[in-house]
Amino acid sequence: MTWMCLRKVIVSILETELECGKPECFRALCCKGPPPARPEYDLVCIGLTGSGKTSLLSKLCSESPENVVSTTGFSIKAVPFQNAILNVKELGGADNIRKYWSRYYQGSQGVIFVLDSASSEDDLETARNELHSALQHPQLCTLPFLILANHQDKPAARSVQEVKKYFELEPLARGKRWILQPCSLDDMEALKDSFSQLINLLEEKDHEAVRM
Repeated sequence: MTWMCLRKVIVSILETELECGKPECFRALCCKGPPPARPEYDLVCIGLTGSGKTSLLSKLCSESPENVVSTTGFSIKAVPFQNAILNVKELGGADNIRKYWSRYYQGSQGVIFVLDSASSEDDLETARNELHSALQHPQLCTLPFLILANHQDKPAARSVQEVKKYFELEPLARGKRWILQPCSLDDMEALKDSFSQLINLLEEKDHEAVRM
């Protein structure tokens, strides 16, 4: 490129910056490069069989619902969001698997707990006990929790307020970082918003660790 051609390019870039008044315009034109890497967080996802963990995660990954099979052991999905990537380790929720959940907690930076808000009283009681155990587990008790009251589209679904009261979340989780949100496969915007709130909690925890 001759000097005159190079001069014209520089002048054009500077004129563009002056027009918009933002230095980002200059950087976008002059200093093109790969976008900054999104932070990645390792999460564990737990809940009873039938709570809908696999279906929710698959929908977030834009996978076909026809191919969804309940997790019997564990599976890992990278769930992409605009400002982060969540590496979610989903654990099966059957009776014979739940006793081994704690073996997979190590290294987790956050927790997703999915419950079936339309389940039977017995299953809801079991879910409450499992959530209480997770909230008090030494490897999880300081981590952000996203609690999803799933199947809100079913007639028998309990409201978020009913779930909060039944699960005794206010006294048990006082001082902890947690979010309780309603969800269903029919409302993906609300589900994505719930995960965005979780990402905010994860970022806050990161910033606190840096300050310390």
